Amino acid sequence: MKKVILLLLILSAILTAQKLTLRQSIELGLKNSKDLRISQSKVLSSGAKIAETNSQMLPQVKFQAGYTRLSNVPAFQVQTPFSPRPIKISDVIPDNYNLKLSLQQPVFTGFRLSSLKNAAELNNKAVATDYTKDINEAAFKIQSYYWQYYKAMQLLKLLNENLVQNQKHLEDTRNNLANGLVTRNDVLKLEVVYSNTKLQQIEATNNTDIARIAFNQALGLQMNAPTEIEADNLQASEDKEAEVYKYEDIIKEAKENRGELQSLKFRLDAGNEVVNAAKSGWMPLVFLNANYYYNQPNSRYQPPVNQFRDSWDVGMSLSWDVWNWGYTSSQTVQAEQNALQTETLLSQLNEAVELEVYSNYLTYQRAFEKITVSRQTVEQAKENYRIINDKYNQQLSTSTDIIDAGTLALQAETNYNNAIVDYAIARTKLEKSIGRRIF
Repeated sequence: MKKVILLLLILSAILTAQKLTLRQSIELGLKNSKDLRISQSKVLSSGAKIAETNSQMLPQVKFQAGYTRLSNVPAFQVQTPFSPRPIKISDVIPDNYNLKLSLQQPVFTGFRLSSLKNAAELNNKAVATDYTKDINEAAFKIQSYYWQYYKAMQLLKLLNENLVQNQKHLEDTRNNLANGLVTRNDVLKLEVVYSNTKLQQIEATNNTDIARIAFNQALGLQMNAPTEIEADNLQASEDKEAEVYKYEDIIKEAKENRGELQSLKFRLDAGNEVVNAAKSGWMPLVFLNANYYYNQPNSRYQPPVNQFRDSWDVGMSLSWDVWNWGYTSSQTVQAEQNALQTETLLSQLNEAVELEVYSNYLTYQRAFEKITVSRQTVEQAKENYRIINDKYNQQLSTSTDIIDAGTLALQAETNYNNAIVDYAIARTKLEKSIGRRIF
């Protein structure tokens, strides 16, 4: 019995709809975002690239070991006129063991390593900026699905309320028909309206389910999870005036804060550093080398003996490509053209940002204006419906009048709710295009 009760409680918890505020939705969606995991992985990868470049500037230590078996040959001997027999200088040692510890330190690389290090650090800043931008993009995506889900729920709610009203009018009209106060045609009109509203309710239910699925997917939840949202914090309907944005100020702010622009600037600087690294091929390379040997036999000792002996050497080496058939110049041209492409992309993106900000600015202003107009329309439609309904109850208006009044009221409420959602999305979209955080 206890197991059955526990199972029912678990099942009830699963089936209970999870109510989420906008803030909770954003936090959950960002936490579960696969795109952000990829973006964060890129940040870690670019950080490792910096460490890789730094390692090339530090001493490189290598250890080598080897064994060689030599074929048997006669011992090294010298014939002298004073001795009837050859004098053996050294024995043949067929088993050779070689142990070597080497150290190499770059002294001068034509500024190649320092340029590559700077490029890696700049690319890391670019990727980190992209990560912040991706968080903003993910937050906007979540908010868009949130408000679309809210819009679908509100429409379904209005249709449910309208369906109840239509059913009441239909029942009243049927009673009036039985009393001979209305015609059969009046009843038929209301029945048609009721059926059409029922069809709209079915369609709205389906659209709400689809909006919920998209919302769940954006949050990283199971698509069939019974989620619900709480939009009590929606302030658009209470705003008396839209927030004032000065176009010149928000354009300037966008160009300073937009992650795409910052990222391309870092990549442009990194590209210039790559150009410097490519030009280093025209300059000499200088290295400090040190080696420690522990061999059996050690060739530094003569005559060689079959035992381990150590030795070492220290030196400087210089390498300079006098002619490489245009390899360095080709690399330089490629790096310069890549930098030029990035610079051109930056110029294009600046223009695109201006257009996007201005477009979103206009959309935001129009969205607020729609709220004001639609709010007045709702008040007028409600008053019109109240008057027509009173007249209908007193047999002073027809079923056509009450149908038209109800349709106008429903449309006004729908437009008002849509205007509120559109305003919320437009405001968030404008904030995002300016480069502000929306999470």
